[in-house]
Order: sequence, then C-alpha cells, then structure tokens
Amino acid sequence: MTTLNGLPDYSRRDDVIVINSYTTVLRRKRTPREVFATYWRDVHGPLCARMPGLGWYVQNHFHREQDAHLWPEVEGIGCFADYDLDGGVEIGFASAEDQAVFNDNCHLLFADEQNMFDATVAYALPSGSTTLVDRVAEPVPNGDDGLDRIHIHFGPADVEASQFRQFMLDGLARPFAADPAVMKVRLHLPEAYDNARPAPPAPNVFHNVPRERELIAVMELAFVSPMARRAFYASETFSVTVPGQKVHLAFASAFAISGVYTYIRNGGLTLAGLRGSRPAQLIEKLGARNQLEEAIWHLLHTGKPEDQGRRTSYADLSVDRGYVAAAPAS
Repeated sequence: MTTLNGLPDYSRRDDVIVINSYTTVLRRKRTPREVFATYWRDVHGPLCARMPGLGWYVQNHFHREQDAHLWPEVEGIGCFADYDLDGGVEIGFASAEDQAVFNDNCHLLFADEQNMFDATVAYALPSGSTTLVDRVAEPVPNGDDGLDRIHIHFGPADVEASQFRQFMLDGLARPFAADPAVMKVRLHLPEAYDNARPAPPAPNVFHNVPRERELIAVMELAFVSPMARRAFYASETFSVTVPGQKVHLAFASAFAISGVYTYIRNGGLTLAGLRGSRPAQLIEKLGARNQLEEAIWHLLHTGKPEDQGRRTSYADLSVDRGYVAAAPAS
C-alpha cells in the first residue's frame, strides 16, 4: 500500500495480473433481471471460479434504470447506438502459462453462457489493465458497497489508435487519478476486436460488434456518492480535459454499477467463489465464522474431508484467500 494526497492507495495490489480481458454481457431476452442476476452470481460465477489457471475474476453488474448524469455531455461526442448491457466481466491471469491452462478447459465454462446471455464480447488485454488509483480498502467486494461506481465505454474519433489510447491514459485517467475526489480509476485499453475471431468461444451466443465498437476503451470510476461525482464533473480537473475529449473521442456510454462480485483474487477462491455470491453474503451477515474454517473450505472445494483436520483461524484465511478487507501487502 502507498499513499496519494495523504490517502491510502491500494492500486498496486492489482499488478499481479499481467494478462486480462474485459467482456461485455447482455442477458437473454425475456429473462427476468433477478433470475439472470441470480444465475450469473450463484451458478455461473462459482463454475468460472473453479477454472484452472485463473488469477482474477470479477463480475460488474450494470444498473439498467440508473443513467442520469453518469457522464457529462460533450459537444461532438455521442453515445454508442443500441448499446444496452447488463454487465462487464474481468478475467485475468498472472502469466501466459496460466492463461493457456485456462484456455484448455474453458469449454466447460463457455458452454454455460447460452443459459443466460444473448451476447458476450471479450476484448483482449494481452498487456493487462491499469489501476491508476484505488482508495477502496476492500480487495474482494461482493455486492453494493455503497460507493458510486460507473464504467464508461469510449470510442475514438478520427485519430490513430495509438493517439486514442495515449489520450485515454494521459489525457483522462492520470488527471482523474490525481484528484482526491476520485476513489478509483481503472483503465482498460484492449486490442481492437476482430469479428472474424469471435470471443469468447461460447456456443449459441452472439459475439459480433459494429465497426464503431471494434476499438474501445473502458474506464472504471468510483466516488463516495453521486453528489461527489457531479461535483467532480464541475471541477477544473474535468473541464481542462474537455478540449482533448473533443479531438480524440466520438463515443462515450456510461453504465452505473449495481454490484461488484469478486470470485478469484490473487489466484485463490474468495468465499463468493467457493459458495456463490448470495450464500457468501449470508455467511457474513450471520457472522458464521465456522464456515471459514479450513476443514469446511477443503470439504466444499474437494468433496473430501481433510486428512489432518487442521482448524485455521479467520486471520489465517484472510491471508490465504485474500478474503477480508485488509489489503494484500504491496
């Protein structure tokens, strides 16, 4: 952990993920929102969390009914057309070797997508994503933590891809991260998506994008409240970026986050990854500490009792599993 403007900064804890992907998801038509969210969180989530090689797995659920003032209107910059989404997913790896192990087994996971998704598009980040600042102490959120979180998807104007990416990093992300009003800035600058190589390889799910969404950037922002977000947009920090936005950006679509669910962190299962998101919330709400014992963890993860039956403390589990709010050492 470092400090920035006197506030703790936990951004370095994400450095262990060197390869990443950001996947946009759209739920199946006529599937009720709650049914979709429950299946994604408690059926698909734990299945994905058990895929070998995985180092990082986070679901970001989007709020379909909240869109007011998420991102300021800037002259010449519009929203992506017909761009409705239900979430964004991060899947990351500590090495290319780990990613290869995952790819060898991922058919077991992607065969499940057709049960809940109409469309998924996986944007590749072979050099990983960048967390520029993270003042949120909790490393494995599982739900709505009360923060005002948004994802903004950007598309370039008529500029070179390298200029677009450079502006996103130096013209937006770095200035935003230096402002103490911003709790978190995480930036995804993926490779251009290729419709000839649809990803992920999920059967019976649509994976194509229109030309204007082949090259995108995604910025994750967090504030303590919507009021803090609105004040930031009215600040000089934001206003000085507007001329550059007009030059480099053609599209900006913002999505409010209704919940963040973490299933894998530092290559280890979280409680949500082991049990499902809602059961994990119940365990926390009831203070069921026995559910965190190593013997129970081993039994549920392997289907077999431990040979030694060693009982491990809650503090030990927080280090081993990356589960509680204390950040991993940086």
